[in-house]
Order: sequence, then C-alpha cells, then structure tokens
Amino acid sequence: MEEKLIDLGEFNMSDDELFSVVDHDMLASEKITAPRYSYWKSVFRVFFKKKINIIILSLLVVLIAFAYIYPLAIGYDADVDPYINLMNSEAKHLGPKAAMDKFGYNLHWILGSGASGNSTFDALWYGSGISLSLALICAAINMTVGILVGAVWGFSKKVDIFMTEVYNVIANVPYILLISVLVLIMSASFWTMVFALTVTGWLGIAYFIRTQVIIIRDREYNLASRCLGTPIMRIATKNILPFMTSVIVTLLATEIPSYISYEVFLSYIGMGLSDMSLGKLIEAAQVAMTTPGWELEFWAPVAVASIIAVVLYVVGQNLGDASDPRTHM
Repeated sequence: MEEKLIDLGEFNMSDDELFSVVDHDMLASEKITAPRYSYWKSVFRVFFKKKINIIILSLLVVLIAFAYIYPLAIGYDADVDPYINLMNSEAKHLGPKAAMDKFGYNLHWILGSGASGNSTFDALWYGSGISLSLALICAAINMTVGILVGAVWGFSKKVDIFMTEVYNVIANVPYILLISVLVLIMSASFWTMVFALTVTGWLGIAYFIRTQVIIIRDREYNLASRCLGTPIMRIATKNILPFMTSVIVTLLATEIPSYISYEVFLSYIGMGLSDMSLGKLIEAAQVAMTTPGWELEFWAPVAVASIIAVVLYVVGQNLGDASDPRTHM
C-alpha cells in the first residue's frame, strides 16, 4: 500500500507558521519523572492488601478496647469488685447460666462467677489490661535500649570487645532464673516485674542488632561517612537503623508476646505480680481446672492470654514483612 505524501503548500502557510523551534532546557532534561515514593504509605498499602491482616488487626483492636476501655466504662474497682459477693456462698463458682439466673442477663455474668462470687468476665479484662501494659512497657524499654546499644556495639570495635565479654557472662545465666531471683528479693509489684524483665532483657536484643549491623556496616556509604568524620552514633541512627526497619518490627513481634508469657508463667508458679493480672487469675483458678463445672474460671484467662499473644505475634510478623522494601514493588 503506497503512502500518500502531503503537500504542505496546500495550507498556504509560511514555514514560520508551520514550524516552531523547541528550546532545549538542560535542567529539565536532567529531571527524572517518577511517581513519589512514601515508605510508610507503601508499608501500609502492602499490609492492608491482605484481607487476613485487616481481620487480625480488627481483632487486636477489639481485644485492646476490652482490656483498657471496658473496665473504665463499667467503673471497675480492683479493691472492691472482686470481693463484692464474698460473703454470699450461693454466688461462688457459678456457670454462665446459673450466674445469669441469679444476677440477671447481662454481659458481666457471661462467663459465670469466680471463687469470691465475682464476675469472671470483668476480672478477665481488667487483668488483660495489666498484662498488656506490662508487655508494652517492657517491650518499649528493651527495644529502645537494645537497638541503640546494639547499633553502637556492632559499629564500634572497641565497644564490641567490651560488650561481647559482658554478653558472654550474662547470657549464660538463665533469663527466667534471673527474673525469679529479682522478684523474690524485691516485692512482687508491677514495677518490680518491669525492672526484672528489663534489667538484662535488652542484652539479647542488642546482640541480635549488633549481628545485623556488622553485616552492613562496611558498605560504601558507611565507609564514606566515616571518612568524612561523621560520628558513630549519627551513622548508626541515620545510615544503619533505617535500613533495618523490617528486622526491628519482626523482632518486636516476638518480644511483646514473650513478656505476657513470662508474666503468666511466673504468676502460675506463685512468683508473679501481686496485681490481678492474667497470670494471677490463672494461678487463683488452678483448682477450678479439674473441678467439674468450674473449668471456665481457669480456661477463660488461659484462652484470652493465648489469643492476645498469638494476635500480637501475627500482626507484628505481617507488619515486619510489609516493612521490607522488596515487597513494595
């Protein structure tokens, strides 16, 4: 098929009218046209792309709301409510149906009553708030100290020599044994438990971060920063830690549930908090575990503690995966 040539003379226009000179801008030619990239926007886009993450996160919000908002909404008093029916023998160890028949059909008695005639449901969520608070505070302290110390530890060879010896000594002492001794020496209060879980809890995190830092500390941009005289702390916080966001989030996902597990275990063996935490509820209901009709008093806090730990772990792991820039493509 032959192409038809167009005669520009047919338009009766001059060359200046038909053609125009295009200016060449050197600065404009150097610009790269690409969509703006936001790291955290991409993280949440990848995270919420999976429907299972939305479901699990919604469950976590519900658990946190019940743990913190529900006790405030009902005006739960930890000094009064657990013993409000203590003198009423007919109110103790009731199942859900029997408790509702006696006290009325409402949310308070949906799990029955405990050994003191108290609401198992109310005590459960008040204890969940204490256990969650303990886990979050311990995680915040240990992660902050561990990350900062680990970053400097892995980047400075002088610090590495000293901290490695410290780690070799302390790491050989069983962590649960150290916590138990500290709790026995001091009073078994909330802040005693926080101290026991954080006095050396950051060391394992620091060692893990140190290992990760060693892998990336000698890359070209870090060597260039050192040659320019950039302080080690600035290199650690500006060049290295942002590169390890996904690793840190994944580590956090394992830390928070572990503190709940420690608290529950220590309380179960009689060395935990004096406050009515999940572990304290489980310890108090040990007899109910094998008594027909009382089992819910024991298994309810066990189930809630397990669900909270699993949900926190899954959310953290999936958020850690979404924090990896390689998943943002």
